[in-house]
Amino acid sequence: MAIAKSERLMNLALCLLGTRRPLSKRELRGSIEAYLEASGDDAFNRMFERDKDDLRELGLVIETVENLEGETGYLARRDSNRLPPITLDAEEAAALGLAAKVWQQARLAGAASGALQKLRAAGMPEAEDSYDVQPSALEPRIPVHEAAFEPLMLACRDRRPVVFDYRKANAARPEARQVEPWTLECWRGHWYLAGWDRDRGAERVFRLSRITGKVRSRAGAFTAPVPDVVTVRETVESWAGETATRSARIRLRGGCGYPLRARAQSVTEGADGWDELEIPYGHGLDAWLVEFGPDVVVLEPADLRADVVDRLRAVAKG
Repeated sequence: MAIAKSERLMNLALCLLGTRRPLSKRELRGSIEAYLEASGDDAFNRMFERDKDDLRELGLVIETVENLEGETGYLARRDSNRLPPITLDAEEAAALGLAAKVWQQARLAGAASGALQKLRAAGMPEAEDSYDVQPSALEPRIPVHEAAFEPLMLACRDRRPVVFDYRKANAARPEARQVEPWTLECWRGHWYLAGWDRDRGAERVFRLSRITGKVRSRAGAFTAPVPDVVTVRETVESWAGETATRSARIRLRGGCGYPLRARAQSVTEGADGWDELEIPYGHGLDAWLVEFGPDVVVLEPADLRADVVDRLRAVAKG
């Protein structure tokens, strides 16, 4: 029966930590049962190199030493693999545990879980042990359904430009965008990317669910500086009209447009069967108003009225 990889890694780590002198590959192969089952030298070498890389990825410091005969040996000194004291209060420990749970549905789940295990091994208290908490059937998650999330997350980390096809709201076809990605943020269950749009020469925010096809990386450095603070959420809220400082006045047919009435800052009932509403004016309001067709008339501002008229004309021509 093949020996599990976890057991093989544990045996290798114990050998490297327990030795007082560097051990050669030959000695390690003869000491670890799993290596004895290797079909040949090439298979053993590949297995050993992968195991060594995995242990280093987990944080084990493995030294490579060459003896007088020119043979390479390996060992993990205990003083080099002893973590310094880590002191976390109850809130900090809870926050770290919460963060690991949040990323369970993303590719970062493995890294988050591994980091949490290292901290617990160093003495970080379990959240349940550090303070009184009632068990809950609800656990935090960050939903990641868009295929674009992972390549964009890596591009943000590595500062690599990307190209993708993006379909704007109410647009018939997607357009190619060349973007220098800055950061990703989740707002109200949707992921957004903030970055520099090279074609438009300005900062833009993109909703990941509107990215079609694959995200393709491009060589070269960023052409625009990355801001110290990128306010994705505030930008999206402003575009959506939720924190808009401007307002619009519209006339709405009585008994119609209940979603508009729900967002209205004020409603004045008219005697002619039409009501006058004041609503927040943010990005995308023109496209939304067009959906109500002849039941809505824009009074002001003039630029919103012009945008709505242009959209209605485009619909009529189509």
